[in-house]
Amino acid sequence: MTLKRAYCLLAAFYSLLLVIGIVAVLMGGGTPLSAVYLVVGFFAVLGLWGASLQRSVMNPRMWRPLAVALAVGGVVQLVAMVLVPVSSVALTWVLVSSIFALLLAVMLYHYGNRDQPLWATEDERSAASRLRAMLHQQTALTAIHKEGERENHANVFKVGNEYEANITRHSPEGQEAFSERFRHPESLVFFLEKFASISVNDFQQSTAH
Repeated sequence: MTLKRAYCLLAAFYSLLLVIGIVAVLMGGGTPLSAVYLVVGFFAVLGLWGASLQRSVMNPRMWRPLAVALAVGGVVQLVAMVLVPVSSVALTWVLVSSIFALLLAVMLYHYGNRDQPLWATEDERSAASRLRAMLHQQTALTAIHKEGERENHANVFKVGNEYEANITRHSPEGQEAFSERFRHPESLVFFLEKFASISVNDFQQSTAH
């Protein structure tokens, strides 16, 4: 069994649990918080399917906060179960939701990592392919973007299996410099365009000169 198939089976299992939970609530079972659990569970299962199929679902920035919320909620429920007497129905909901919430939290936290090709657009994938080829020919690339009184400089290197970008931004307010490393060139392309307004075409123009 491949890892992808195992993830898909796990996502299917969580989907089944979600359906069972919905049926239980509609039949009058569960606690007043069951509806909240099901709403959160719906988004969590949606993210799990995205992670299993390696597809982008919604925005990557939402998954890590959701993962943290699931983990915190699971721990709080387990502590509350120990400190406060609950009915058998409530105990079942608490145990099931807590155990599965913690496993989901781990998977969604990794899914929310922006440094993955699955979050890249088609344009970013195309640009990443060109950038990878350029770095195969040269050890370092430099580009400059000017806009009015603002000027951004980017130096890009390949360090082992990672890509490093050093950014310097000049403006009338002053100068700031920062750097980041990425495992995938698609993430590097996104970073350069977002924080320095620099595209792969800027590197190509600099190389041509």
